[in-house]
Amino acid sequence: GVLNVTPDSFSDGGRFFDPDKAAAHALAMQRAGADLIDIGGESTRPGSAGVSAAVELRRVLPVLRRLRGRLRVPISIDTAKADVAEAAIRAGAQMVNDTSGLRADPRLAEVARRYRVPLVLMHIRGTPRTMQKIPFARNILRDVEQGLRRSVRQALQAGVRRSQLLIDPGLGFGKTAEQNYEIIQYLNRLARLRLPLLLGPSRKTFIGKVLGNAPASDRLMGTAAAVTASILAGAHIVRVHDVAEMAEVARVADAFLAASHTR
Repeated sequence: GVLNVTPDSFSDGGRFFDPDKAAAHALAMQRAGADLIDIGGESTRPGSAGVSAAVELRRVLPVLRRLRGRLRVPISIDTAKADVAEAAIRAGAQMVNDTSGLRADPRLAEVARRYRVPLVLMHIRGTPRTMQKIPFARNILRDVEQGLRRSVRQALQAGVRRSQLLIDPGLGFGKTAEQNYEIIQYLNRLARLRLPLLLGPSRKTFIGKVLGNAPASDRLMGTAAAVTASILAGAHIVRVHDVAEMAEVARVADAFLAASHTR
């Protein structure tokens, strides 16, 4: 379940900026079937300039304090800053989701090593501010695989255990709409890295583009299709805004996978 405690995220920016509302939403997502809550205090929407670690911490720490002892499911901190990750872990987060793949702050690997928490390494071309302006990769599948291999190698060299690592191809982060569909279609290419796969298709622009440029609020059914395709292609975790609906989608997709394993 996605919990953006920002005023400017692309989909729900501002809705959960108040710590009490954010904590209540996290609990609601747990009741709706979330297995994990991913809290982020910095928008990574295309064109965003980013904020300081101090600003991020002012946003996420009050929420983490309100959730301490109230959530049964783990909390992930969505950040590319080592200082934010460490403070969040001390406040109760049990996983780090680095949307920069260790490019923004290599010290994040040391934090994951020291606290022995899972670390998600995401592929991104450029930064959130530049990712949709720089030239797109001609061979996106090769670019994603090579980029993730570099991030994994960097984490391992820093002492992070392989068993702590997950990878995310970064749907919507420096890719064309068509490339996002290509990544999902050929997700099995990333199985060669032998690591759990996390995908975040929820409400993304590549879904809206094929739905007549539908706004983020009108991409529920498109997200359901993308989540289904992602799971059937091999995703182990899907990061979503609409937890209740996508939990049902995931159960049905899992049933298809179970049926395919009976023969």
